[in-house]
Amino acid sequence: MEKWRGRFKQWASKQFHLPEDVLLELPRITTVGQIHAYIENHKGLVTFTDRELVVKMSNGYVKIHGENFVLKTMLKEEIIVEGKIMDIQYMNH
Repeated sequence: MEKWRGRFKQWASKQFHLPEDVLLELPRITTVGQIHAYIENHKGLVTFTDRELVVKMSNGYVKIHGENFVLKTMLKEEIIVEGKIMDIQYMNH
């Protein structure tokens, strides 16, 4: 049933020209060089230190490693972090 639901969402996204990331609840991460990350469609902050950020997503986790992280904004579905970003990893459940 879950597989069918995912395929239906992909079909609906294409048919109605809707953004897949929103319809499929996929994370969207926008970076500006190595100094800024804007994370959308998250399900909560798991870990935050000055060197690591872990965010829960609908299909797993995103881990960002770096230095001197500062949490600039945290809203229901978006997070903005600044610092020196060195690595972004996607981890499935």
